[in-house]
Amino acid sequence: MTLFPIGIFQYALGGALIGIAISLMYAFGGQLVGQSTFFSSSLSYVSRAKYFQQEKWKLQRNWRFLIGIGTILGAVIFVMTMGEWFTTRVQWWRLFLGGLFVGFGARFSRGCTSGHGICGLSSFSLPSLIAVAVFMSVAIIVALSMKSLGVSP
Repeated sequence: MTLFPIGIFQYALGGALIGIAISLMYAFGGQLVGQSTFFSSSLSYVSRAKYFQQEKWKLQRNWRFLIGIGTILGAVIFVMTMGEWFTTRVQWWRLFLGGLFVGFGARFSRGCTSGHGICGLSSFSLPSLIAVAVFMSVAIIVALSMKSLGVSP
């Protein structure tokens, strides 16, 4: 088994499962699912800051916490079934800095790529369409710039 298999079956199946899960969550819970709100809602358990004690975070924190844990467990199960751990040669500070930028961008754009790209676009949200266009444009520009400068992961 390879990390990125050739063919479309695995990707189509994964996309269909994500679509079904998102649809069920919206149909039965009236909620859009995104990963970046996991952090804010989970921090409502431990932080006394007024921002994290807003009613919207406290009402959503249980199911959002379970989604976050499920994402982590899914990654662990994947690695365990693959039989080997994947490592990266990317320096720790680059990973850390990238995480900070992604976190800031998710908060600044009021959602992450999965929230805007999957849930927002499927609900015909114009702000999500704009956000996804900006995400993709910036990603392409940065990737091409880094490649032209000879920077690799």
